[in-house]
Amino acid sequence: MAGKKRGGTLEKTESRDAWIMMFPAIIVLLVIAVYPILRTVWLSLHEMVLTNPGSGYPFIGLKNYGAIVQDERAITAIVFTLKFTLATVSMELLLGFTAALIMNKAFKGKGLVRAAILIPWAIPTSVSAMMWKFIYNDQYGLFNDVLSRIGVIDKYQAWLSTADGSFMALVITDIWKTAPYMALLILAGLQMVPEELYEAAKIDGANIFQRFLYVTLPTVKTTVLVALLFRTLDAFRVFDLISVMTGGANGTESVSVYAYNHLMKFLDFGYGSAMAVMIFVVVFLISLLYMRALGDQITDL
Repeated sequence: MAGKKRGGTLEKTESRDAWIMMFPAIIVLLVIAVYPILRTVWLSLHEMVLTNPGSGYPFIGLKNYGAIVQDERAITAIVFTLKFTLATVSMELLLGFTAALIMNKAFKGKGLVRAAILIPWAIPTSVSAMMWKFIYNDQYGLFNDVLSRIGVIDKYQAWLSTADGSFMALVITDIWKTAPYMALLILAGLQMVPEELYEAAKIDGANIFQRFLYVTLPTVKTTVLVALLFRTLDAFRVFDLISVMTGGANGTESVSVYAYNHLMKFLDFGYGSAMAVMIFVVVFLISLLYMRALGDQITDL
C-alpha cells in the first residue's frame, strides 16, 4: 500500500509540475489566439462602423452573416477564392510530386538542386509578388519578352489589366513560390519508403508505373494529405499575394482581401469581423475533412 501511495503521489507531482511548466504557454496562447478569436466573434454580432461612432455599437445578432449571403461582391470573392485554391493546390501537388520524385533519385549535384529549388519558397510572399508584378509589366516585363520571342504573342499584353490575365498571373506566381514547399514535404515522405519494397515489387514483375501506384502512393499517402492540408489552408486565406499584385482588381478579390477592405478601408468592423469569422469556420471545416481523411495515420508522422 505504501508503494502505491508513493507511486500515486509521484504521478500527482509530475502532473502538477507539467501544468506549472505549461502555464506560461497557455497564458500566451489565450492572449494571442483565443482572445482575438472571441473578440472577433463578439464584433461580428454588433453593428460597429467607426465612420459613424454616434450610432453606438448595438447588438444585431446574425444580421452581418445574413448580409454576407446577400452580398454579391462577397459571393464573387468566395467563388474566386475557391477557384484560386483549386487551381493552385492541384498544380502544386502535381509539380511538387514530380520534383520530389526527381530529387529522391541519386544523381550528381542532388544537394545543389534541392537547395536551389527551395529558393522561391524562402522568398517572402510580398517580395516575390512585387518581383512577378514587374515580370508581368506591359512595357518592359520579362513575361511579354519571352512570349514575343517564341512567337506566342505579336505585341506586349497588359496581363494584370484583365480578369483572365490577372487570374493566370496570380496562379503562376503562387505555384512558382509554393510548389517547392509541397515538394519538400513529399520528399520527406518518399525518403521513408523502404528500398526493400521496390526490390520486392521488381522481383514480382511490377513495372515503374505499378511500383509507383502500389508502393509509392500508399506509403506517402499520409504525407501528401498533410501537404495538401497546409497548402489548401494557405491558399484559401491568400491575402498578401493579391494585395501586392492586383489589389483585388479585375475580379481577383479574395475573401481575405474583401474582409480587410471592410475592416481597414471602410472601417466597418462588424461586417468585416463576420467575414473573418466565416473564413475561420471554413478553414476549420477544411481541417476537419483532412483530419478525417488522415484518421489514425496522423499519429505516425
